[in-house]
Amino acid sequence: MDFKELLINIAETYYEFAPYLFIGLLFAGVLSIIFKRDFIAKHLGKNDIFSVLKAAILGVPLPLCSCGVIPTALYLRNQKASKGATLSFLISTPQTGVDSIIATYGMMGPVFAIFRPIAAFITGIVGGITANFLLKEDETSEQNVNKSCSVNSEKDSESKISLITRIKNVLKYAFVDFLDDISIKLTIGIIIAGLISYIIPDNFFLKYGGDGLPGMFIMIMVGIPLYVCATGSIPIAVSLIAKGISPGAAFAFLVAGPATNAATITLIGNAMGKKMVAIYLSVIAIFSILGGLLLNFIGIDYKFVEMSHNKELSVFTILIIIIFSIALFFSLFRKTKNQFFYKKTNNKEKIIADDEKLINIVGMTCNNCVSRVHEIIKGIDGVEKVVINLSEKNAKVKGEFKLKDVHLAIEKGGYKIV
Repeated sequence: MDFKELLINIAETYYEFAPYLFIGLLFAGVLSIIFKRDFIAKHLGKNDIFSVLKAAILGVPLPLCSCGVIPTALYLRNQKASKGATLSFLISTPQTGVDSIIATYGMMGPVFAIFRPIAAFITGIVGGITANFLLKEDETSEQNVNKSCSVNSEKDSESKISLITRIKNVLKYAFVDFLDDISIKLTIGIIIAGLISYIIPDNFFLKYGGDGLPGMFIMIMVGIPLYVCATGSIPIAVSLIAKGISPGAAFAFLVAGPATNAATITLIGNAMGKKMVAIYLSVIAIFSILGGLLLNFIGIDYKFVEMSHNKELSVFTILIIIIFSIALFFSLFRKTKNQFFYKKTNNKEKIIADDEKLINIVGMTCNNCVSRVHEIIKGIDGVEKVVINLSEKNAKVKGEFKLKDVHLAIEKGGYKIV
Protein backbone atom coordinates (compact mmCIF):
# COMPACT_ATOMS: atom_id res chain seq x y z
CA MET A 1 0.00 0.00 0.00
CA ASP A 2 1.31 3.42 -0.98
CA PHE A 3 0.60 5.42 2.18
CA LYS A 4 1.80 8.63 0.55
CA GLU A 5 -0.84 8.34 -2.17
CA LEU A 6 -3.48 7.50 0.45
CA LEU A 7 -2.58 10.58 2.51
CA ILE A 8 -2.73 12.72 -0.63
CA ASN A 9 -6.27 11.47 -1.36
CA ILE A 10 -7.37 12.23 2.20
CA ALA A 11 -5.72 15.66 2.14
CA GLU A 12 -7.34 16.58 -1.18
CA THR A 13 -10.75 15.59 0.15
CA TYR A 14 -10.12 17.69 3.25
CA TYR A 15 -9.02 20.92 1.57
CA GLU A 16 -11.94 20.76 -0.88
CA PHE A 17 -14.30 20.37 2.06
CA ALA A 18 -12.89 22.63 4.79
CA PRO A 19 -13.75 26.12 3.42
CA TYR A 20 -17.42 25.29 2.90
CA LEU A 21 -17.70 23.64 6.30
CA PHE A 22 -16.11 26.69 7.95
CA ILE A 23 -18.76 28.96 6.41
CA GLY A 24 -21.50 26.49 7.27
CA LEU A 25 -20.45 26.35 10.91
CA LEU A 26 -20.65 30.14 11.14
CA PHE A 27 -24.22 30.06 9.86
CA ALA A 28 -24.99 27.27 12.32
CA GLY A 29 -23.72 29.47 15.13
CA VAL A 30 -26.00 32.32 14.04
CA LEU A 31 -29.01 29.98 13.93
CA SER A 32 -28.21 28.78 17.46
CA ILE A 33 -29.01 32.22 18.90
CA ILE A 34 -32.08 32.74 16.71
CA PHE A 35 -33.91 29.43 17.16
CA LYS A 36 -34.22 28.54 20.83
CA ARG A 37 -36.00 25.40 22.03
CA ASP A 38 -38.89 27.38 23.47
CA PHE A 39 -39.33 29.29 20.21
CA ILE A 40 -39.58 25.99 18.34
CA ALA A 41 -41.88 24.33 20.88
CA LYS A 42 -44.29 27.27 20.84
CA HIS A 43 -45.21 26.60 17.19
CA LEU A 44 -45.65 22.82 17.24
CA GLY A 45 -48.35 22.07 19.78
CA LYS A 46 -51.40 21.34 17.64
CA ASN A 47 -52.25 17.93 16.25
CA ASP A 48 -52.72 19.13 12.65
CA ILE A 49 -50.91 19.49 9.34
CA PHE A 50 -49.77 23.03 10.12
CA SER A 51 -47.70 21.93 13.13
CA VAL A 52 -46.17 19.19 10.96
CA LEU A 53 -45.37 21.77 8.28
CA LYS A 54 -43.81 24.15 10.80
CA ALA A 55 -41.72 21.33 12.28
CA ALA A 56 -40.26 20.50 8.86
CA ILE A 57 -39.61 24.17 8.05
CA LEU A 58 -37.81 24.69 11.37
CA GLY A 59 -35.99 21.36 11.19
CA VAL A 60 -34.36 21.62 7.75
CA PRO A 61 -31.89 24.47 8.50
CA LEU A 62 -31.07 23.46 12.09
CA PRO A 63 -27.61 21.86 12.43
CA LEU A 64 -28.46 18.83 14.59
CA CYS A 65 -27.25 15.26 14.00
CA SER A 66 -29.44 12.16 14.38
CA CYS A 67 -28.47 11.82 18.07
CA GLY A 68 -28.40 15.54 18.81
CA VAL A 69 -31.96 15.94 17.54
CA ILE A 70 -33.34 13.42 20.07
CA PRO A 71 -33.24 15.62 23.22
CA THR A 72 -34.79 18.53 21.32
CA ALA A 73 -37.51 16.31 19.86
CA LEU A 74 -38.31 14.81 23.26
CA TYR A 75 -38.42 18.30 24.72
CA LEU A 76 -40.94 19.26 22.04
CA ARG A 77 -42.98 16.20 22.91
CA ASN A 78 -42.87 17.11 26.60
CA GLN A 79 -44.04 20.59 25.61
CA LYS A 80 -47.16 18.87 24.17
CA ALA A 81 -46.07 18.98 20.54
CA SER A 82 -48.10 16.46 18.52
CA LYS A 83 -46.64 13.09 17.57
CA GLY A 84 -46.79 14.15 13.93
CA ALA A 85 -44.88 17.39 14.55
CA THR A 86 -42.31 15.53 16.66
CA LEU A 87 -41.73 12.91 13.97
CA SER A 88 -41.60 15.55 11.24
CA PHE A 89 -38.87 17.31 13.23
CA LEU A 90 -37.03 14.01 13.86
CA ILE A 91 -36.96 13.14 10.15
CA SER A 92 -36.28 16.52 8.54
CA THR A 93 -33.67 17.91 10.96
CA PRO A 94 -30.74 15.44 10.87
CA GLN A 95 -30.84 14.94 7.09
CA THR A 96 -29.53 18.41 6.45
CA GLY A 97 -28.62 21.72 8.06
CA VAL A 98 -27.25 25.05 6.99
CA ASP A 99 -23.69 23.75 7.39
CA SER A 100 -24.28 20.64 5.26
CA ILE A 101 -26.23 22.59 2.61
CA ILE A 102 -23.27 24.90 2.05
CA ALA A 103 -20.82 21.97 2.07
CA THR A 104 -23.05 20.03 -0.36
CA TYR A 105 -23.06 23.00 -2.73
CA GLY A 106 -19.29 23.21 -2.61
CA MET A 107 -18.61 19.51 -3.22
CA MET A 108 -21.67 18.26 -5.13
CA GLY A 109 -23.07 21.28 -6.94
CA PRO A 110 -26.27 23.34 -6.81
CA VAL A 111 -28.73 20.61 -7.84
CA PHE A 112 -27.78 18.34 -4.96
CA ALA A 113 -27.59 21.31 -2.58
CA ILE A 114 -31.20 22.23 -3.43
CA PHE A 115 -32.49 18.66 -3.69
CA ARG A 116 -31.32 17.55 -0.23
CA PRO A 117 -33.25 20.12 1.88
CA ILE A 118 -36.36 19.85 -0.33
CA ALA A 119 -36.32 16.06 0.06
CA ALA A 120 -35.81 16.37 3.83
CA PHE A 121 -38.72 18.82 4.00
CA ILE A 122 -41.10 16.57 2.04
CA THR A 123 -40.03 13.43 3.92
CA GLY A 124 -40.61 15.14 7.26
CA ILE A 125 -44.10 16.29 6.24
CA VAL A 126 -45.13 12.83 4.96
CA GLY A 127 -43.78 11.17 8.12
CA GLY A 128 -45.59 13.65 10.37
CA ILE A 129 -48.93 13.35 8.56
CA THR A 130 -48.64 9.55 8.63
CA ALA A 131 -47.99 9.62 12.38
CA ASN A 132 -50.96 11.91 13.03
CA PHE A 133 -53.19 9.63 10.94
CA LEU A 134 -52.06 6.28 12.38
CA LEU A 135 -51.18 7.16 15.96
CA LYS A 136 -53.69 8.52 18.45
CA GLU A 137 -52.61 11.04 21.04
CA ASP A 138 -52.53 9.66 24.58
CA GLU A 139 -53.47 12.60 26.79
CA THR A 140 -52.48 10.72 29.94
CA SER A 141 -48.87 10.50 28.75
CA GLU A 142 -48.51 14.21 28.09
CA GLN A 143 -46.14 15.86 30.47
CA ASN A 144 -46.13 19.35 31.87
CA VAL A 145 -43.68 21.98 30.84
CA ASN A 146 -40.66 22.26 33.12
CA LYS A 147 -40.92 25.53 35.01
CA SER A 148 -37.24 26.22 34.47
CA CYS A 149 -37.78 26.58 30.71
CA SER A 150 -40.37 29.33 30.45
CA VAL A 151 -40.36 31.43 27.30
CA ASN A 152 -40.62 34.72 29.16
CA SER A 153 -37.59 34.11 31.37
CA GLU A 154 -35.52 33.17 28.33
CA LYS A 155 -36.62 36.29 26.46
CA ASP A 156 -35.76 38.46 29.46
CA SER A 157 -32.27 36.98 29.74
CA GLU A 158 -31.71 37.18 25.98
CA SER A 159 -32.60 40.88 25.88
CA LYS A 160 -29.78 41.68 28.32
CA ILE A 161 -27.04 40.03 26.25
CA SER A 162 -24.64 42.45 24.54
CA LEU A 163 -23.57 42.24 20.90
CA ILE A 164 -20.04 41.14 21.89
CA THR A 165 -21.48 38.33 24.02
CA ARG A 166 -23.75 37.24 21.17
CA ILE A 167 -20.76 37.06 18.81
CA LYS A 168 -18.86 35.02 21.37
CA ASN A 169 -21.86 32.71 21.74
CA VAL A 170 -22.05 32.26 17.95
CA LEU A 171 -18.36 31.38 17.71
CA LYS A 172 -18.48 29.11 20.76
CA TYR A 173 -21.45 27.17 19.45
CA ALA A 174 -20.01 26.92 15.93
CA PHE A 175 -16.40 25.99 16.69
CA VAL A 176 -16.68 24.39 20.13
CA ASP A 177 -20.11 22.96 20.95
CA PHE A 178 -21.30 21.95 17.48
CA LEU A 179 -17.88 21.13 16.06
CA ASP A 180 -17.19 18.89 19.07
CA ASP A 181 -20.36 16.94 18.25
CA ILE A 182 -19.28 16.20 14.67
CA SER A 183 -15.47 16.43 14.67
CA ILE A 184 -14.75 12.71 15.18
CA LYS A 185 -17.48 11.59 12.76
CA LEU A 186 -16.36 14.22 10.27
CA THR A 187 -12.73 13.12 10.46
CA ILE A 188 -13.73 9.47 10.05
CA GLY A 189 -15.87 10.43 7.05
CA ILE A 190 -12.99 12.23 5.35
CA ILE A 191 -10.64 9.29 6.01
CA ILE A 192 -13.20 6.82 4.63
CA ALA A 193 -13.62 9.02 1.54
CA GLY A 194 -9.86 8.98 1.03
CA LEU A 195 -9.76 5.20 1.45
CA ILE A 196 -12.58 4.75 -1.08
CA SER A 197 -10.73 6.95 -3.58
CA TYR A 198 -7.49 5.02 -3.04
CA ILE A 199 -8.66 1.40 -2.72
CA ILE A 200 -11.73 1.03 -4.95
CA PRO A 201 -11.06 0.99 -8.71
CA ASP A 202 -12.80 3.50 -10.96
CA ASN A 203 -16.28 2.41 -12.16
CA PHE A 204 -16.19 -0.50 -9.67
CA PHE A 205 -19.84 -0.08 -8.68
CA LEU A 206 -21.02 0.03 -12.28
CA LYS A 207 -20.04 -3.63 -12.62
CA TYR A 208 -22.13 -4.69 -9.61
CA GLY A 209 -25.37 -2.77 -10.04
CA GLY A 210 -24.37 0.30 -8.07
CA ASP A 211 -26.05 2.53 -10.64
CA GLY A 212 -29.56 1.12 -10.05
CA LEU A 213 -31.97 -0.05 -7.36
CA PRO A 214 -29.55 -2.62 -5.87
CA GLY A 215 -27.14 0.20 -5.10
CA MET A 216 -29.88 2.17 -3.36
CA PHE A 217 -30.91 -0.81 -1.24
CA ILE A 218 -27.29 -1.42 -0.24
CA MET A 219 -26.82 2.24 0.72
CA ILE A 220 -30.00 2.17 2.84
CA MET A 221 -28.95 -1.03 4.61
CA VAL A 222 -25.53 0.48 5.33
CA GLY A 223 -26.83 3.94 6.22
CA ILE A 224 -29.68 3.13 8.64
CA PRO A 225 -27.56 1.69 11.50
CA LEU A 226 -24.50 3.85 10.75
CA TYR A 227 -23.77 6.90 12.90
CA VAL A 228 -22.75 9.60 10.40
CA CYS A 229 -23.69 13.28 10.44
CA ALA A 230 -25.21 15.16 7.48
CA THR A 231 -21.92 16.94 6.84
CA GLY A 232 -19.61 13.96 7.39
CA SER A 233 -21.63 11.89 4.89
CA ILE A 234 -20.83 14.26 2.00
CA PRO A 235 -17.18 13.28 1.28
CA ILE A 236 -18.18 9.59 1.45
CA ALA A 237 -20.98 10.16 -1.07
CA VAL A 238 -18.66 12.11 -3.36
CA SER A 239 -16.09 9.30 -3.35
CA LEU A 240 -18.78 6.68 -4.03
CA ILE A 241 -20.04 8.64 -7.05
CA ALA A 242 -16.50 8.94 -8.36
CA LYS A 243 -16.22 5.13 -8.19
CA GLY A 244 -19.34 4.49 -10.25
CA ILE A 245 -22.27 4.50 -7.86
CA SER A 246 -25.25 6.45 -9.16
CA PRO A 247 -26.19 9.88 -7.77
CA GLY A 248 -29.49 8.31 -6.69
CA ALA A 249 -27.77 5.62 -4.64
CA ALA A 250 -25.47 8.23 -3.10
CA PHE A 251 -28.56 10.27 -2.23
CA ALA A 252 -30.09 7.24 -0.49
CA PHE A 253 -26.98 7.09 1.70
CA LEU A 254 -27.14 10.87 2.35
CA VAL A 255 -30.71 10.41 3.65
CA ALA A 256 -30.50 7.13 5.56
CA GLY A 257 -27.05 7.71 7.08
CA PRO A 258 -27.65 11.07 8.81
CA ALA A 259 -31.37 10.53 9.53
CA THR A 260 -30.96 7.32 11.52
CA ASN A 261 -28.56 5.24 13.55
CA ALA A 262 -28.87 2.30 15.94
CA ALA A 263 -28.77 4.50 19.06
CA THR A 264 -31.42 6.90 17.76
CA ILE A 265 -33.75 4.05 16.80
CA THR A 266 -33.47 2.62 20.32
CA LEU A 267 -34.12 5.98 21.99
CA ILE A 268 -37.18 6.70 19.84
CA GLY A 269 -38.54 3.22 20.53
CA ASN A 270 -38.14 3.64 24.29
CA ALA A 271 -39.58 7.14 24.38
CA MET A 272 -42.36 7.02 21.77
CA GLY A 273 -43.07 3.38 21.00
CA LYS A 274 -42.45 0.77 18.31
CA LYS A 275 -45.14 2.12 15.99
CA MET A 276 -43.36 5.46 15.84
CA VAL A 277 -40.09 3.69 14.98
CA ALA A 278 -41.83 1.68 12.23
CA ILE A 279 -43.25 4.84 10.62
CA TYR A 280 -39.92 6.63 11.08
CA LEU A 281 -37.85 3.95 9.32
CA SER A 282 -40.42 3.17 6.63
CA VAL A 283 -40.82 6.78 5.50
CA ILE A 284 -37.06 7.33 5.41
CA ALA A 285 -36.41 4.12 3.42
CA ILE A 286 -39.23 4.73 0.90
CA PHE A 287 -38.33 8.36 0.26
CA SER A 288 -34.62 7.54 0.03
CA ILE A 289 -35.45 5.31 -2.94
CA LEU A 290 -38.00 7.68 -4.49
CA GLY A 291 -35.60 10.60 -4.23
CA GLY A 292 -32.77 8.50 -5.64
CA LEU A 293 -34.89 7.39 -8.61
CA LEU A 294 -35.84 11.00 -9.30
CA LEU A 295 -32.21 12.13 -9.23
CA ASN A 296 -31.20 9.35 -11.62
CA PHE A 297 -34.11 10.30 -13.89
CA ILE A 298 -32.93 13.90 -13.97
CA GLY A 299 -29.56 12.57 -15.12
CA ILE A 300 -27.09 15.10 -13.71
CA ASP A 301 -23.50 15.17 -14.94
CA TYR A 302 -21.25 14.75 -11.89
CA LYS A 303 -17.85 14.97 -13.54
CA PHE A 304 -17.14 18.11 -11.54
CA VAL A 305 -17.32 16.08 -8.32
CA GLU A 306 -13.85 14.64 -8.90
CA MET A 307 -11.17 16.49 -6.97
CA SER A 308 -9.03 19.02 -8.77
CA HIS A 309 -5.52 17.83 -7.92
CA ASN A 310 -3.71 20.77 -9.47
CA LYS A 311 -6.12 23.52 -8.46
CA GLU A 312 -4.46 26.59 -6.97
CA LEU A 313 -5.96 27.88 -3.77
CA SER A 314 -6.39 31.58 -3.08
CA VAL A 315 -4.74 33.18 -0.06
CA PHE A 316 -8.18 33.70 1.52
CA THR A 317 -9.11 30.03 1.04
CA ILE A 318 -5.80 28.91 2.53
CA LEU A 319 -6.39 31.18 5.54
CA ILE A 320 -9.86 29.68 6.09
CA ILE A 321 -8.46 26.15 5.84
CA ILE A 322 -5.77 26.99 8.41
CA ILE A 323 -8.29 28.53 10.84
CA PHE A 324 -10.67 25.60 10.44
CA SER A 325 -7.82 23.11 10.85
CA ILE A 326 -6.81 24.74 14.14
CA ALA A 327 -10.41 24.60 15.37
CA LEU A 328 -10.74 20.97 14.29
CA PHE A 329 -7.45 20.04 15.98
CA PHE A 330 -8.52 21.52 19.31
CA SER A 331 -11.95 19.89 19.00
CA LEU A 332 -10.39 16.46 18.45
CA PHE A 333 -7.98 17.15 21.31
CA ARG A 334 -10.86 17.99 23.66
CA LYS A 335 -12.80 14.90 22.65
CA THR A 336 -9.89 12.45 22.99
CA LYS A 337 -8.60 14.14 26.15
CA ASN A 338 -12.00 13.78 27.84
CA GLN A 339 -12.34 10.13 26.85
CA PHE A 340 -8.87 9.06 27.99
CA PHE A 341 -8.48 11.40 30.96
CA TYR A 342 -11.74 10.48 32.62
CA LYS A 343 -11.10 6.78 32.14
CA LYS A 344 -7.84 7.14 34.07
CA THR A 345 -9.40 9.27 36.81
CA ASN A 346 -12.67 7.38 37.05
CA ASN A 347 -12.20 6.46 40.72
CA LYS A 348 -11.20 9.99 41.69
CA GLU A 349 -14.24 11.44 39.94
CA LYS A 350 -16.57 9.44 42.17
CA ILE A 351 -15.14 10.97 45.34
CA ILE A 352 -17.23 14.10 45.79
CA ALA A 353 -18.19 16.47 48.59
CA ASP A 354 -20.99 15.82 51.07
CA ASP A 355 -23.23 18.48 49.54
CA GLU A 356 -22.80 17.04 46.02
CA LYS A 357 -24.58 14.17 44.32
CA LEU A 358 -23.27 12.11 41.40
CA ILE A 359 -26.09 11.19 39.01
CA ASN A 360 -25.52 8.68 36.21
CA ILE A 361 -27.59 9.53 33.13
CA VAL A 362 -28.34 7.33 30.12
CA GLY A 363 -29.08 8.98 26.77
CA MET A 364 -26.61 11.87 26.67
CA THR A 365 -24.80 11.68 23.32
CA CYS A 366 -23.66 15.20 22.41
CA ASN A 367 -23.26 18.78 23.58
CA ASN A 368 -26.93 19.48 22.86
CA CYS A 369 -27.74 16.80 25.43
CA VAL A 370 -25.32 18.38 27.90
CA SER A 371 -26.93 21.78 27.43
CA ARG A 372 -30.42 20.34 27.85
CA VAL A 373 -29.59 18.31 30.97
CA HIS A 374 -27.75 21.26 32.51
CA GLU A 375 -30.78 23.47 31.85
CA ILE A 376 -33.14 20.92 33.40
CA ILE A 377 -31.11 20.36 36.58
CA LYS A 378 -30.24 24.02 37.07
CA GLY A 379 -33.95 24.86 37.21
CA ILE A 380 -34.59 22.62 40.24
CA ASP A 381 -35.09 24.45 43.54
CA GLY A 382 -31.99 24.32 45.73
CA VAL A 383 -29.49 23.44 42.97
CA GLU A 384 -26.43 25.71 43.17
CA LYS A 385 -24.01 24.17 40.68
CA VAL A 386 -24.16 21.55 37.92
CA VAL A 387 -21.17 19.93 36.19
CA ILE A 388 -21.98 17.55 33.31
CA ASN A 389 -19.45 14.93 32.20
CA LEU A 390 -20.44 13.72 28.73
CA SER A 391 -17.68 11.10 28.54
CA GLU A 392 -18.74 9.46 31.81
CA LYS A 393 -22.45 10.14 31.21
CA ASN A 394 -23.01 11.70 34.63
CA ALA A 395 -23.74 14.97 36.41
CA LYS A 396 -22.34 16.36 39.66
CA VAL A 397 -25.00 18.44 41.35
CA LYS A 398 -24.27 20.71 44.32
CA GLY A 399 -26.75 22.32 46.69
CA GLU A 400 -29.65 21.62 49.00
CA PHE A 401 -32.24 19.94 46.79
CA LYS A 402 -34.46 16.88 46.67
CA LEU A 403 -32.80 14.14 44.65
CA LYS A 404 -36.22 12.81 43.65
CA ASP A 405 -37.06 16.14 41.97
CA VAL A 406 -33.86 16.01 39.93
CA HIS A 407 -34.47 12.41 38.86
CA LEU A 408 -38.05 13.18 37.84
CA ALA A 409 -37.05 16.27 35.84
CA ILE A 410 -34.28 14.42 33.99
CA GLU A 411 -36.61 11.57 33.09
CA LYS A 412 -39.24 14.02 31.86
CA GLY A 413 -36.54 15.46 29.62
CA GLY A 414 -36.24 12.11 27.86
CA TYR A 415 -33.22 10.64 29.69
CA LYS A 416 -32.88 7.77 32.15
CA ILE A 417 -31.26 7.56 35.59
CA VAL A 418 -29.13 4.52 36.46
